[in-house]
Amino acid sequence: MTLPIRASVEAAPNFLSNLETARLFLVEQDTDSADERFRKLKQELREMIDIVSWSPASGRSARFLDSRSAQARLRTASVKNLAAQAGLPNLREYVLGRYIVLYAHAEAEVVLLALKHQRQLIYCVAE
Repeated sequence: MTLPIRASVEAAPNFLSNLETARLFLVEQDTDSADERFRKLKQELREMIDIVSWSPASGRSARFLDSRSAQARLRTASVKNLAAQAGLPNLREYVLGRYIVLYAHAEAEVVLLALKHQRQLIYCVAE
């Protein structure tokens, strides 16, 4: 019996920027609890990375891909461009408590593309 291939997992610069934006928002919300809440988010991210490294398709299908409005299609194009830059064909979302991670993957590679709070309508993508 052979073990499955463990995919490599990397974070795109856009994802790292989104993560820093989330940290700053937590500080702005409540300075006293921000460090603990950010530590919890990072722990959830580590757990997610471990899961997707063994099963890259474990997240849900990226729901925004079915959007029909013109504005949504423009935003979808910018996110698809991130996936194309990573050279990975499949877009998925992974829910972490109040956050959603957008990632692209193939069988042996995963790239974290963006992070948003569940209340945000769109992923923030640097143009």
